[in-house]
Amino acid sequence: MSSVIDTLHAKRAAARLGGGQARIDKQHARGKLTARERLDVLLDPGSFEEWDMFVEHDCHDFGMDSQRIPGDGVVTGSGTVDGRQVLVFSQDFTVYGGSLSAAHARKICKVMDAAMKLGVPVIGLNDSGGARIQEGVASLAGYADVFQRNVLASGVVPQLSMVMGPCAGGAVYSPAMTDFIGMVKNTSYMFVTGPEVVKTVTHEEVTQEELGGAHTHNSVSGVADFAFDNDIDALLQLRKLIGFLPANNREKAPTRPCSDPSDRPEPSLNTLVPANPNQPYDIKDLIHAVVDAGDFFEVQAEYAKNIVIGFARFEGAPVGIVANQPTVLAGCLDINSSKKAARFVRFCDAFNIPLVTLVDVPGFLPGTSQEYGGIIKHGAKLLYAFAEATVPKITLITRKAYGGAYDVMASKHLRGDLNYSWPSAEIAVMGAKGAVEIIFRQDKDDPDAIAAREAEYKDKFANPFVAASLGFIDEVIQPENTRRRICNGLRSLANKQLDNPWKKHGNIPL
Repeated sequence: MSSVIDTLHAKRAAARLGGGQARIDKQHARGKLTARERLDVLLDPGSFEEWDMFVEHDCHDFGMDSQRIPGDGVVTGSGTVDGRQVLVFSQDFTVYGGSLSAAHARKICKVMDAAMKLGVPVIGLNDSGGARIQEGVASLAGYADVFQRNVLASGVVPQLSMVMGPCAGGAVYSPAMTDFIGMVKNTSYMFVTGPEVVKTVTHEEVTQEELGGAHTHNSVSGVADFAFDNDIDALLQLRKLIGFLPANNREKAPTRPCSDPSDRPEPSLNTLVPANPNQPYDIKDLIHAVVDAGDFFEVQAEYAKNIVIGFARFEGAPVGIVANQPTVLAGCLDINSSKKAARFVRFCDAFNIPLVTLVDVPGFLPGTSQEYGGIIKHGAKLLYAFAEATVPKITLITRKAYGGAYDVMASKHLRGDLNYSWPSAEIAVMGAKGAVEIIFRQDKDDPDAIAAREAEYKDKFANPFVAASLGFIDEVIQPENTRRRICNGLRSLANKQLDNPWKKHGNIPL
């Protein structure tokens, strides 16, 4: 028996060594951890149980018969994050450049199938050169098998991707279908076609970093949700993100003990909104002031900055926050901000995370680029997402809520549960100046008459009381009491039951 056990230990040691010490040293020289080192950082100590350590590829072409490494370039298994089970796969760049073979794909599919059966999150640490060329169509079939599981798992269990190296060609589509994508600055990239192909086809000169680096996908394309400085920072922040999420779509997100009083007043909010309606203020000041201990985990912080999204807690329970940002484009909705917020709203609704919406929106951004780019359909995505959502929805209007943007931002008409406003709120079709110029265009050459009409319009509509008198606003609240009102509201809505009409699925305006 001892010889058999010795053989087992030897095989395990060979598998853990991956592509060998020289390649491990190369990985470290690039500032990257190995696949197994990443799992050590991500998972609770001693919790990882590996699956399929001895799986090898079954390719016989192009000399692959003589190149067999146990594990075949991906480490898979089960572990815990803060005591909660997750299933993981971590691609090993030291083995065939992390390229995906049929066997490699089967290992990932086994993890994803198990995640759906067990109802636990699945996490992918991506570091792969793409399809294994020597296997041809078998590798492509492997990718498609993974994609199919991404689709089936969507909205069932959280799917999280951390791109920690190359991710090119077909490899990008699996992360793209997961719920959140993180990237590591200067060491990870994503693109469908690389710089050489781009140069050949379009004659553009572009580097890997410019084409698909963390900065590009976090600030320009919006493909990624997070950009981290290094592998360790990325994995620790991934642990934090998991703490906001339920294990599956049948559970509520985990709560934590909270020492921040729910009735804590915040007098600074009484003066947050400037007297000048055209002067901006930072909506994040409001968010940090009202959430538990000021802790806000922002998502897509560098993309479409005119809207802010992310996770926070009230009385220890996670919520999703969607907030217009007056410091960027005056908080207008545009194509990118609509897409950004709509996807986040749909994620929160799929996983039973209540939504808190903070509104200061003067309308949709005008211009030919927006209209030609399809703002009508993209804006409708956000409207659709809020209207479809059945989780508890609390909305607070701090200042402007004009036109169709008022409707879109989780208004009472889209089944908002509790809709509050501050006394500074202005709820109208448009601002006073524009409205008067349309209604009283016959007085346009009389400055005194126009000024009087503007004052009249402001007196009637530049406040929340007309909407409140119609029941569209449930209560006009003092700003300093915002945290108490939201906490009380979430507590009262904890057992909300609301079902949409049965359907196979809706047809969101994609």
